[in-house]
Amino acid sequence: MAINLEAVRLQIDGPIAHLTLGRPVAGNRVDARMLRDLASACEAISDTDGVALVVLTADGQDFCAGWDEAAREALLNDPPSNADPFGCLASLPMPVLAAMQGSVTSAGLELALACDIRIAAEDARFSLPDVAGGSLPLAGGSQRLPRVVGRAVAASMLLLGDELGAEAAYGDGLVSRVFPATSLPSETEALARRIVANGPLALRYAKELVHNGIEVPLDQGLRYELDLSVILQTTRDRAEGLQAFFEKRERRFDGR
Repeated sequence: MAINLEAVRLQIDGPIAHLTLGRPVAGNRVDARMLRDLASACEAISDTDGVALVVLTADGQDFCAGWDEAAREALLNDPPSNADPFGCLASLPMPVLAAMQGSVTSAGLELALACDIRIAAEDARFSLPDVAGGSLPLAGGSQRLPRVVGRAVAASMLLLGDELGAEAAYGDGLVSRVFPATSLPSETEALARRIVANGPLALRYAKELVHNGIEVPLDQGLRYELDLSVILQTTRDRAEGLQAFFEKRERRFDGR
């Protein structure tokens, strides 16, 4: 299934939904159309049965070079009731993998932080220069970044406007893998195939635990983990995983 919107493209191929930012001439800067299209694409993904993973990529040399200035001013002058512009992506029940190249700046980094796994090309550059320009992040940069890399690195990026190259971002835990730019598409597809080979219900529960468990005390998080494990034990996917193991064959999950 393919959906062509104004600023993004959505292609759903079986268990993988490919979501592509499509404003390369403008550096894929986030404008009002892109915000609207991202919300529409996420709704379409949620409404499609069988999607186990979303892969977010971008056309052109830059993943996303920041905000379109008109869109930024509109958010400041008429703040929406939803304070999380990229919450539609962060709240998807299935994992989201972002593969980035070139500039990943301001809104671009905030968009990446709304994803669960981030990988990068060697030429990727990450920054939140908003404070240096006399403003603040608008889409979760000050909140999600410390949760991913810790307060020290986040403070350095926010307060000093430090830019991280791909290897530094890997060292700080902002991205989990770095590849040559020419091989990023094939490596992204290979990683996506590895992820969707797992049980789709287990993938969703694992994402839920990682995101929600960290917000509660450890004893509650451990109970949360056990409760979801017990629920998973009653599913056909869990039975299929065990049977495939004993029969030494590939698993055939159906998400039930």
